[in-house]
Amino acid sequence: MHVLTVVLALFAALSNAAASVLQRRAAAADAADAAPGHPVRWLLRLVRDPYWVGGAALLAVTTVLQAAALAVGSLALVQPLMASELLFTLVVGSAVFHHRPDRTTWLAFGALAVGLALFLGAAAPSEGQDTATPGRWAAAGPAVLCAVAVLAGAGRLARGAARAALFGSASAVAFGGTAALLKEVTGRFPQGVGAVLTQWPLYATAVVGVLGFLLLQSALRAGTLAASQPALTLGDALTSVALGWALFGEEIALGIRVLPELLGVALIGLGSVGLARAPSVHGTWDTAAALDGPGGGPGAGRA
Repeated sequence: MHVLTVVLALFAALSNAAASVLQRRAAAADAADAAPGHPVRWLLRLVRDPYWVGGAALLAVTTVLQAAALAVGSLALVQPLMASELLFTLVVGSAVFHHRPDRTTWLAFGALAVGLALFLGAAAPSEGQDTATPGRWAAAGPAVLCAVAVLAGAGRLARGAARAALFGSASAVAFGGTAALLKEVTGRFPQGVGAVLTQWPLYATAVVGVLGFLLLQSALRAGTLAASQPALTLGDALTSVALGWALFGEEIALGIRVLPELLGVALIGLGSVGLARAPSVHGTWDTAAALDGPGGGPGAGRA
């Protein structure tokens, strides 16, 4: 793995985790102070919250770091490295909310992050092409948008942790599509700035990125970080790997490497089961109750 790619991806993961925590803090405080209301009015209230603005600024930093990482590394390498965002979320969240999530959540997040890293480390995704195979975007683009629409539609029908997870998954697919589009844009840099500005990928990146951002706000509004963040991180990584294979010819290794890959999948499964049982998913680790002090509430255990 290219050292620069790893460093840029890890900093992008840290920035993204901090952005989610800050925006979740703003959403939690707003939920305690005002009725939900219409989504547009809710978003207008949030833009006056310094925590939300700080989170939005960090999302912009994440985009720059991610684009830089994609410029020097493969999509299937950069996105899985950002699985470290899961652990960064717990660390930063503990500091912001002055309250640590329960031990089960730590173990579940750790299993998810290690499992995904093990799977993709063993898979050793190849570099692939700098730009997509001609004609592939015509099929991949509608598929991504369809998946986003289905997940978001299901999220509107669900409640609580399931709603947060579904909106997180929809946001993940959108952000995975954004990462693939960023890879396409950076791959076209040799054509010159003028060519990049006159071609569709740059503007598609902005549109899909905004869609992912809005879906993320819905996920953070719907439930705790313990419910939304795993779906967001894992979904983003897996979507990116799939798009890397479908669009850029990035391939994963098989053969003897299937054994550690299966172990990684098993850890992801164990982490998912553990997370479903974690008090933080339905508790008050990162809700308004936690902002009142370290006592938090009944659902937020100590690590």
